[in-house]
Amino acid sequence: MNPDNTPNVGGPGAPNPAGTTRTRTLARAIVRGRLWIALLWVAAAVVLAPFARRAGDALDVAGNRTGASPAAEVERKLASDFASPFARYALLVITGIPSPESADGRAVLLEIKATVDSMPGVGRSATYLSTRDTALLSPHGTLIVVGLNAPRQVADDWIAEMRSVTHALQGRLRTRYPGATLSWTGNAALNYDVRAATTDDATRAERRIVPLTLVLLLLVFGTIVAASVPLVVAGLSIMMSLGLAVLLAYAHWPLSIVLRNTVSMLGLGAGIDYALLVVSRFREALAAGETSTEAAESALTHAGHTVLLSATAVVISFAAMLIIPAAELRSIATGGLLVVGVSSLLATTLLPGLLAWLGPRINALRIPLPWQRGAALHSQPNPRWRAWGVWASAHPWPVLALGGIPLVALGLQATRLSANLPSGDWLPRHSESTAALESLGQMGKSGLIQTLRIIIELPAGSGVLTPAGWDAARHATTQLEADPRIAFVRSLPSVTGAVHPSPTFINLLPADVLRAFASRDGRETILEVVPREGVPISAGVSMAREIRVAGPEALTGLAGAHVLVGGLPAFNAEYQDQVHAHMATIVWLVVAGSFVTLLIGFRSVLVPVKAIILNLVSVAAAFGAAVLVFQDGYGVRLLGLNGPIDGLFPAVPLIVFCFVFGFSMDYEVFLVSRVAEAAARGESEEAAVADGVARTGGVITSAAAIMIVVFAAFALSDFLLIKILGFTLAAAILIDATLVRMAVGPALLRLAGEWNWWPGRRGSARR
Repeated sequence: MNPDNTPNVGGPGAPNPAGTTRTRTLARAIVRGRLWIALLWVAAAVVLAPFARRAGDALDVAGNRTGASPAAEVERKLASDFASPFARYALLVITGIPSPESADGRAVLLEIKATVDSMPGVGRSATYLSTRDTALLSPHGTLIVVGLNAPRQVADDWIAEMRSVTHALQGRLRTRYPGATLSWTGNAALNYDVRAATTDDATRAERRIVPLTLVLLLLVFGTIVAASVPLVVAGLSIMMSLGLAVLLAYAHWPLSIVLRNTVSMLGLGAGIDYALLVVSRFREALAAGETSTEAAESALTHAGHTVLLSATAVVISFAAMLIIPAAELRSIATGGLLVVGVSSLLATTLLPGLLAWLGPRINALRIPLPWQRGAALHSQPNPRWRAWGVWASAHPWPVLALGGIPLVALGLQATRLSANLPSGDWLPRHSESTAALESLGQMGKSGLIQTLRIIIELPAGSGVLTPAGWDAARHATTQLEADPRIAFVRSLPSVTGAVHPSPTFINLLPADVLRAFASRDGRETILEVVPREGVPISAGVSMAREIRVAGPEALTGLAGAHVLVGGLPAFNAEYQDQVHAHMATIVWLVVAGSFVTLLIGFRSVLVPVKAIILNLVSVAAAFGAAVLVFQDGYGVRLLGLNGPIDGLFPAVPLIVFCFVFGFSMDYEVFLVSRVAEAAARGESEEAAVADGVARTGGVITSAAAIMIVVFAAFALSDFLLIKILGFTLAAAILIDATLVRMAVGPALLRLAGEWNWWPGRRGSARR
């Protein structure tokens, strides 16, 4: 590895002398003002550190996933328009006790219910004994539906307290019934466990990454001090970005806990990569005889421009994701923007000053390595990269075939990518809510988690208890019950069994029933639609979408009615629709932004066009690798899965595209800038390409190796979405840094010749 030859954006696409002078002047001002800059960063760190520690609690799991959506409106109406005590609820799954139909079982269930009802935040509970609802009973156990009504904003805030109470009760019950198990599930419990698992995953990944990354940096730099500096920058960028994210969350910007993983991944990846470039250039300048201050200024002048150009490409990708009104994707985008922005600023403001203070001590605690010569890293390219660069430049067509054939083969696999929600259990494996879901499956009740909640808004002049309103609810119930994917429908007509209720019957309706199914003003009624056992998640999503597309009159048979569809399947349908609706726009924004950035940076048309095409190839190949592993099952057990899955989540293609497109541009800038610099010195195109490969091979492979370690650590996550993202991103970086940038890219540069620099330069070197 030889990363010292940090590229300059120079040559045909270089800034003009006036621009270079301004860059040097700015670099000099930053290095000379390092004390004040360091004090500002220290003050910011002191302010943000306490907020960063609260990230696990301040960030939500999903929040309002799709903004002001119909599904979110259903939740709002249930909380405000209906008097139902079960507008927000959790499920307590009970196994290992006698059947509630026996005397002992009734006594135990009543004891559990009494304990649950005494918990803070519990409004009301429903059991088989109180409702005689067979949905709450099976030969393998029973359920308690627990309505949550404490005056807190997020329902899953109560789960930890409720679990502590039921765990204590479970211990007492096991003295009589050794197999007794009480476990919470439902949206609130699942949200709590996903939040905890996500935070734990990020912490475990960081613990795996830091020592591995330190080893890689020691191999790159050969000294402990130089290897430690990028890790310090990465740690600061993660802490400060999380602190800023928590402040945004407190300012009512809805952010998901997935931001925690995003910041960890990118902070360790981008933060180390950007610092690596600056430290490498600083050591090179020291080896050339410059003073500590001069070396810091040189490092910032040359590597700083590259860092900012690369960071701009990444920022464009994440900024484009903000147009999707989904909290999860906006959280990923926000985390990416924060950590890339903070990392690049640390690398170009704080780090040069720190290096100026360290001076030659950057080479302290040296570890002898066979490829290092002397006390400092040498400035000549690695002979192996030089040999490959010469051969690749002299034989572009064979190199193009060598790299292109596997890329095409992988890209073709991407045509089979399924961007649906995977079936089966893909939640954190060791959480209580996941174990409860497994118990629900054994009881034949897992469809309860995927319940659709449909609100029918009746037209003016109609009420829930009028003949027209009752008929509308009955018509909708009948329509839905005819669907083979649906197990049963709860509504006023189905619960009461009345076809045409008389006024006397209506007057005799229990108040509890009315509160559960009718709004306070009597203009709205709710239907709860439970899928059959074994119906895949994607089928529930399809049902929610079909009901909306069919329209209110088709469902209710009543003109002027309105229908809102809520529940988890409806949220998932809206989420998928939002991603698909904005995908093309985001792709065009990222492509256009990247084109403009490289056009300005290199003053060339062909360079950004080639870069965009190669980035798209890298993305397609990464998707192909994900399909082979996760959908086809090749090697999937090595990642902790029992077998292949049938979907890679709706958001994965978009997230991977934005991540890969942004970070692949780093390697393009590293390579092309060195080729451009050599061409500007008057070297032939063949020699320039060879020199570019020779001087950036170490940079690209070192930076890529660190990024791969970071992403691969997250591929071991317990959360399937993070696992898929970690693997796909690691595969993308591996493919891009090897086949694309070290084979296909140089071959295309060589074949294009002087046209690479049009219109900035053709025919003569431009200095």
